[in-house]
Amino acid sequence: MSTDEQDRKGLTFIRNYIKATGKAPSLRAIGNVVQYNSPRSVQMMLQRLANRELLKYENGEITMVDEASGATPHTVDVPLVGSVACGLPTLAEQNPEGWVRVSTKIATPGHTHFLLRARGTSMNTARIPINPGDLVLVRQQAHAIPGDIVVALVDNDATIKVFDRKGEHVVLRPKSSDDAAGHKPIVVTDDLIIQGLVIAALPDALNEA
Repeated sequence: MSTDEQDRKGLTFIRNYIKATGKAPSLRAIGNVVQYNSPRSVQMMLQRLANRELLKYENGEITMVDEASGATPHTVDVPLVGSVACGLPTLAEQNPEGWVRVSTKIATPGHTHFLLRARGTSMNTARIPINPGDLVLVRQQAHAIPGDIVVALVDNDATIKVFDRKGEHVVLRPKSSDDAAGHKPIVVTDDLIIQGLVIAALPDALNEA
């Protein structure tokens, strides 16, 4: 991975982490994501990003540029209800694994949202890339249009895939760079159950490295 790629990956991780938790990640967590072993290497990356005015890094504190004015985005508590292959146990919001504070910029008011911890690599190149361990923010709804990334229940197992239609059938398509895993489309009738639409993939704030 080139330095530029590491910088971009680090910036994306920091931005998503702050959106999900309202605070900046640790140097160790950033280093794990961009494959830097020393805190000094992470600090140098942060300084490069600061020099490009992509974030602010002063006195050891990280602030996103659009949040530097001091405005605090509104957040909402969203339940983490289980894991999903990317099934879904149940949407047992009365007994979640935990709660994560998520910005209302992505968990928009007026909708019911929940989080699932992703497993597998079947959606790592999707429009919203989903990697193992990510917390997937889902807006609960029972319908979708082609191109939507959905949590769908098939034979009592849930999966995250791209929703598509072919005649009377629904095709749930993977989007993956992991050829060795052999991810295949799933063809079903249109009476499958859609649990919701994927809105974002966030770092796992409950298990920070």
